[in-house]
Formats: sequence, structure tokens, C-alpha cells
Amino acid sequence: MEHVPPPAEELALLDRELAQLDARRAQLLTRRAWLVSALQPQAPNAARWSTPPVGHGWAPGQPWGSAPRAAKPSGPPRSAQNVLLTLGGLLLTVAAVAFTLVSWGSMGIGGRSAVLALVTLAALAAPVVLLRRKLAATAEALAALALVLTLLDAYAVHAVAAPDADGLTFTAVASAVLAALWAAYGLALGKLHLPLPAAVFFVQWPLLLGAWAAGAPAIVVGWALLATAVVDGAIALWGKGPGVRVTAGIGLAVMGSAALLTGLGESLTADGPLGAVLPGALLLTAGVAALAGAWRAPNGYAQLGGVVAGLAAVAAVGGVLRAAVPGTWHVPVYLLCGLALLSVVRAPLPRSAGRGVLAAAGAVVAGALLWAVPPVAAVLLGPVELVAEVWAGAPDGFRGALGESMRWSETAAAPVVLAVVAGLLGAAYRWWPSLVRVAAPLGTPGAAARGAAGAGALALGWGTLLLAAATLGVPYPVAVALETALVAGLLLVAVRGAEQGTGASADGTGSAAGGRSAVAVTALVAAVGGAVSVGLLSLAAEAATYAVFGALVVLFAGAALRTRAVVEQAVCAVAAVVWGAVLTGCAARSLELAPHEAAPLLLVVPAVTVLLGARLRLHPVALPVELTGALGALVAVGLAVPDAPFLALVLALCGVLAAGAAVRPERRPAAGYVAAVLFVAATWVRLAASEVSAPEAYTLPVTVPALVVGVLRRRKDPEASSWTAYGPGLAATLLPSLAVAWTDPDWLRPLLLGVAALVITLLGAKYRLQALLLLGGAVLALDTLHELAPYVVQVAGALPRWLPPALAGLLLLAVGATYEQRLRDARKLKDLLGRMR
Repeated sequence: MEHVPPPAEELALLDRELAQLDARRAQLLTRRAWLVSALQPQAPNAARWSTPPVGHGWAPGQPWGSAPRAAKPSGPPRSAQNVLLTLGGLLLTVAAVAFTLVSWGSMGIGGRSAVLALVTLAALAAPVVLLRRKLAATAEALAALALVLTLLDAYAVHAVAAPDADGLTFTAVASAVLAALWAAYGLALGKLHLPLPAAVFFVQWPLLLGAWAAGAPAIVVGWALLATAVVDGAIALWGKGPGVRVTAGIGLAVMGSAALLTGLGESLTADGPLGAVLPGALLLTAGVAALAGAWRAPNGYAQLGGVVAGLAAVAAVGGVLRAAVPGTWHVPVYLLCGLALLSVVRAPLPRSAGRGVLAAAGAVVAGALLWAVPPVAAVLLGPVELVAEVWAGAPDGFRGALGESMRWSETAAAPVVLAVVAGLLGAAYRWWPSLVRVAAPLGTPGAAARGAAGAGALALGWGTLLLAAATLGVPYPVAVALETALVAGLLLVAVRGAEQGTGASADGTGSAAGGRSAVAVTALVAAVGGAVSVGLLSLAAEAATYAVFGALVVLFAGAALRTRAVVEQAVCAVAAVVWGAVLTGCAARSLELAPHEAAPLLLVVPAVTVLLGARLRLHPVALPVELTGALGALVAVGLAVPDAPFLALVLALCGVLAAGAAVRPERRPAAGYVAAVLFVAATWVRLAASEVSAPEAYTLPVTVPALVVGVLRRRKDPEASSWTAYGPGLAATLLPSLAVAWTDPDWLRPLLLGVAALVITLLGAKYRLQALLLLGGAVLALDTLHELAPYVVQVAGALPRWLPPALAGLLLLAVGATYEQRLRDARKLKDLLGRMR
């Protein structure tokens, strides 16, 4: 037989083996490092290496047995050199600033300017000499100092030569001069990295500051920003070095965005079409420039340029047209301009730029939908207010049921926006092959895109009809009928789409199946949402409530019977159960029943779900339907809580339903226990409602026959669980008696209960019956705790405050010290209980 060591000994063995594996792994890694070092090319004067013995103790990269030689550094590290040069340049810069502004008190600004000019010339000339001596880092530091000195020179010139000049004008001129100076300097000394980016930085300001100094209008400032952005774009495309291109790219992003925002702001605030022409020209020019840059830019930047060009074109043309139409129709105007960008599929543009223009069209459409969708949400969620006033009477119209907070006159164009987009998406879904052929130069959209188009068309078309009805203010009955008909249509689409998707997947045509599946899922979700909305809307009138929820039950039940897809079938079946439960609640309200009186009536739907579950058996839809019915039963129990007799009745009826479900073998493990708990709970509640002080008189007549039945069951089936045979009978008496004993000031009942629990515990231990052992032991422990509680409290009050924490600490130390033994004991106890019946 194989010897199995105890867990502690086996753990020690495993730790030793793991340590040996770690040591062996370290040895192999060291050997590998030495081999890699030995295979590297040797220097001419390097010592020859010899193969070391297998083992450990050698140093990789050196001859065996010799001491490692420290390599002599050839010079100061580059990082240290850069730090020293940076600090030196910074100190010189601070000194120059202090000299120019505050130092040499007796020397005037003119004298200081002359000295500063000489120092600047020296700083500009020094990098030339340093570069010849191949001291590039030092030259770069002095170039940075020279850059700061040129700025100080500009300040000195303004203070000496032109003190009366306008600050903005002088700054614009100085920026242009410095840009030209540093551009020439950078081109002359091509090895320096700082001058050319500095020139690009100075290029940003002349036009902007010049327009600002001249007091030009905003549109002129926008042109200045655009011209600067164009220059930045040219530098970013053809500039020399990454520093120049990055600086120009940042300038392009900042100045270009500012120019576009300026043009857009002027376009949106224009008084008429003529006033929007100049901002439109600015935006259109910006779009042309962005498209021209996208023609030569890399793929990612080209696509971004296409997006900017498309949006700028929409803002330019849409701004002129917007000024000619009322405010309600501004968004449709921009939407039509955005849709016009779709013609780019026929334009001879680069692939990335064309995709960017299409993305701009998509962004415009998305913005229009963001404006048009919130009113649809208001239509769907508006009837929530009717929950507080159920059956208060039919409102005057659809708008009356949705509340008066919505300004319907401002959303008159929203249905048009939704209809246009829905029509385009529907056309794309319908003629998808032709669309793929047309869009082939810019890319081939996949099947998922077709599914998204179809789903979007369906959802937006549904929203269009709802919003149009609310905008037109149709009568209340027409609105209810329209929403119900839309739910029926959506369910029809969902059922047909699910069937076609299943068939397509079986045939192997994955592309078609993907589109139809997306449409079917969207239709199902919209149908459920629409059903909730129309159900809330129908709460205004009693007749409408019964008509709508009755129709919903029929529609969803029919869809569940018609479709073959499991998910759609389950969703429809669950929804039908929910609408049926609402109908029973409405019936209770019509009968003017109190909530606790309506609770038994609400159990009609759970009873139907139990019968359906027995009919469906192992069908995947059976479990969701039964769980939904169980939730309805839980609602009934909650309604009956205020009245104890009705609560006992509802619990008993729920127990009957659970027992009926437990007849089926697949539901017996869960439903059987639930039924037992419900019956026992119903008994307790009934006894409490009757103010019974001696529950044993009622529970013992139930316990004795139940235990007899359990004994007979165990004789017939010795493998039957003790919980099934004896658990319900023992719990029927022990638990109510325990509850009464905890409030009984007398000693007789706790004593008798303790003796009975002790006997049951001993029987369970003797015959190895888990139910008797655990139930009896738990009741005995709780009964004993109740009897000893006053003395425990009295002793705890007499003990010092520090003693309980000290005892708890000692207990934890003891448990920790014998943790392994306690763990083995717990496992043995678990195994022992597991072997009991």
C-alpha cells in the first residue's frame, strides 16, 4: 500500500523540493549568462576565456579563476553632462535677465542694451566654434542661452528705441524678426536642434498679434489664425527634423482649432444669409486647406484632415442656409449638408481622406440624432406620471398624457430628422450589395455594418412614428392604438428575423444572418420597451388598461409560441407572464379589494406558470417562466404582510404551488424544500395570528404522523436523506417551540424543549442521521443560551473591562498555534457529517 504522509509533513516535503528547483534554476540562469557573454566578440586586448567547470561560483564574462576587471570610463556619462550643461545655461539665463532688468544700477537701459547685444552676438557665434570642435551638447546649451538673450534684446530695443510704440504691434514685429533670425540661424547651423523649433514658435504670433493690435473684427482675426495654421501645416509636412514637425503640428492644432471656432461662432450668430457668407468663406477655406493637407499627410493624419474638412464644409454651407430658415429647422439643414458629404464615395480622393470625410458625415448625423432622440425618450417615459393617478380619466390628447413640461413646438423638426436618417439606413440595408460596390474604393463594410444599419433604421422608424404622433397631438385613443400596433409590428419583425437568422445560420450564409439577427434583437428590445410605455399610457383609463394589457398578453404569448429561437421565446413568454400578473392586479383594483385581500388573486398567474412548467417540462423556456411566476408569488406575499391571517393563507397557497412543482423530478430538489418552508411558515404565522401560547398542541399532531411517514420512507428507501424523511416533521415542532421559549419567562417549556432536543441529538449521533443531529444540536444550543444568558450578562458585568479582550487574544493565539490540527479536525467533522444521511 502507498504511504500517504500527514499534511504537515507533505507540506514540508513540497517546500524542500521547491527550494531545490529554485536553486537549480538560478544555477542554470548563471550558466546561460556566462555562455552569452562568452559568445560576444572579444576586444583585441581582452583576456582569453576558458570553459569553467559545471557548477556555480564563476562570474560571467571573465576568465575562470581571475578577478573581474573594472572598466575605466572613457568620459563623463552623457546624462551627467546634460545636467551640467542645463544647469549652466539656466544660471546664465537667470543672470542675463537680472542684468537686463535690475542690475548695474548706475548704467542706463541703453548701456545695458549695448552690453547685452554684444553678449548675444557672442552667444550666437560660440555654437559655430563649438560645432567645429564637435561639442554639440555645449553648443546646444549656448544656443538656448542665445534664444533667451534675443528675447531680452527685443525688450531692450522696445525700451530704448521705441518706448512709445504699441506693445502688441511691437511684439508682432519682433516675433516676425525673431522667426526670420532663428530660421536663418537654424538653417545655417543644421546640427543644432533648438533654433528651427524656436522659429516655428515665433511664427505663430505676428499675424494674430498684428490683427489684434489693429483692432480688427473677429472674422479678420479668424483669417489670421487660419493663415498661421496653413503655414504650420506646410512646415509640418515639409519641415526638417521631428522637433520642427512636432512644434508645427501643435501650432496647427491650436491655431486651426481657434480659426474654426471663430468662424463657427460668427456663422451661428449671423443675422442673415449675407452675414453668414464671410464666416462661411473662412470655414470653407479651412476645409479646403485641411483636405489639401490630407492629400499628402500619412494615413492617420490624412483621415483627421478629412474629418476637419468635412465638418468645416458642413458648418460653412449649413451656416448660410441656417440663417434663411426658422430656428426649429436649423438642425435638419445641417443634417442635409452632412448627408451631402456621402457623395465623397464618388470623388477621386485618397482612401484615408475619403474615410475622414465619411466620418465627418457620420458625426453630423450623430449630432442630429442626439438632438432628436431625447424627445422620443420623453414620449416613452412621459406616461410614468400616470402611475400616481391610475384610472383618473382619459386625457384630452396624447400630449396631455405626457405632461406639459415638453415644448412640442421646438421639436417639430425632430420627426423629420429621424425619418430622414431612418430612410437612409433602411435603403442601405435593402440595397446593401450595391452600396458595397459603390463604396469599394474607400473600403468594404462587413456584415455587422449591415446589421447595424437595419437595426438603426428599425429603431429610428419606430421613434419617428411615436414622436410624430406626440408632435401632432393625436387623440388619446389613437395614441394607445398606435403604440399597441407598433408593438405588434415589432414582435412580427422579431419573430420573422429570428426564424430567418436561424435558417441562415443553418445554411451557412453568415452575412445575411448577422444582419437579420441584429434587426431581430432590436425589434424585440423595442417591442418590450414599447409595451412598457403603452402599458403606462393605458393607466389613464380603466377600459384602456384592460384592452392594452389583454392585447399584450395575447401578442407576447403568440410570439412565444410562433418563434423557435430560445432567447426570443423566453423573453416573450416572461413578458406575457408579467402582463398577465398586471391584469390580475387590475382585476383586484376593479373589485375594490384591499392590497392584502388582492394577494390571493395575484397567485392565479403563478399557478398558471406551474401548470405551464409541467407542460413544458425540460424545455429551456420552462425555468424562466416559472421563476417569473415565483416573483409574482413573492409580490403577493409582500402585499399580504400587513394582515397575518391573509399572510398565512398566501404562504399556504404558495406552499401548495411549490409542492405541485416538486412533483416533477427535475424541480423536486429545490421546490420540495421551498414547499416545506412555506408550509411551516404558514403554520407559524397562523398560530401567531391566533395568539396561541402553546403551539405544541397544534404542531405535535403534525409532527408525529410526519415522523411516522419518514420512518416508513426510510424503510422503503434506506438511501433517502434524513432531511427529507424527518426534517419537516421535527422542524414543525422544534422551531415554533424555540421561538415561544425565548419569550417564555417560565422554566418548564425551555426544560422540556432542551430535553427533547438532547434526545434528538443523541439519536442522530447514534444512528448517524444528519437532520436529527444538526436540528437537535442547534435547538439545544439556542435553548441553553437563552437559559444562561442572564447569568452570562451578570458575570460579564462583574469582570474587569480588560479581561474579555485578553481572553479573546489568548483564544486567538491558541487557535493560531494549533491551526493545522484544528483544520484537520474541521475536515474530519465535515467528512463525518457528509457521510451521514
